[in-house]
Amino acid sequence: MSDSQKFQGSSAGRLGGKVAVITGGTSGIGLATAQLFVEEGARVFISGRREPELRKAEALIGHGVIGVRADVSNIADLDGLYERIRGDAGHLDIVFANAGVGEFLPLTAITEQHVDRTFATNVKGTLFTVQKALPLLKDGGSIVLMSSTTGSTGNENFSVYGASKAAVRNFARSWVLELKARRIRVNVLSPGTTNTPGLLGLVPPDQGDGLLKELTQTIPLGRVAEPREIAEAALFLASDASSFVNGAELFADGGSAQV
Repeated sequence: MSDSQKFQGSSAGRLGGKVAVITGGTSGIGLATAQLFVEEGARVFISGRREPELRKAEALIGHGVIGVRADVSNIADLDGLYERIRGDAGHLDIVFANAGVGEFLPLTAITEQHVDRTFATNVKGTLFTVQKALPLLKDGGSIVLMSSTTGSTGNENFSVYGASKAAVRNFARSWVLELKARRIRVNVLSPGTTNTPGLLGLVPPDQGDGLLKELTQTIPLGRVAEPREIAEAALFLASDASSFVNGAELFADGGSAQV
């Protein structure tokens, strides 16, 4: 089946007929959001750094999705992503700048490489994901930026990641002003602890359960989130259900950053 044959959205659903791009869409929250957006009628482009994972995500989601290999920290890759979208869809309605990286390091062990790698993806990557989408993004479109509760709270051994996510939050405050003439909404999604491969990859495999148990103690709801729950929050911000929500930060954290 050709890409043009499988890349069919639906007029039904909360995103019926819309075109979306989701960076970092091959696993975790990005993958769950791509699945949900397709279910809700959108045609979705997902990006990821690794070709095999892209093909697996495409197979899992099925009709309505196209995977494009792109590292958001690489400007040429982003140009290629948007050229593909321009050729296959011609426009965008939704941008979900979701791709991000992080690792635990105490202040005494932080290196220049750690800072550069984190900020290149989380800050530079988010900025240019949005900037380069603008020529394709329809007036009245929706931009969702992925931040984190760590952008608002202190987190031991996670300061560089937290600082990068605080920067993402501030982008939205400025961009709503710069894009007001086009009525493009810019909102921030800040999940708390979520059961994703990215989170579990921060520690050795035998420590994953311990990490989740430790983090659960900080969440008033008494459990961690599943990716689908965060995807539902992303859907709200992307859809017309949030038509008068602009410049906001939506915490989907079980209350962990609110107490």
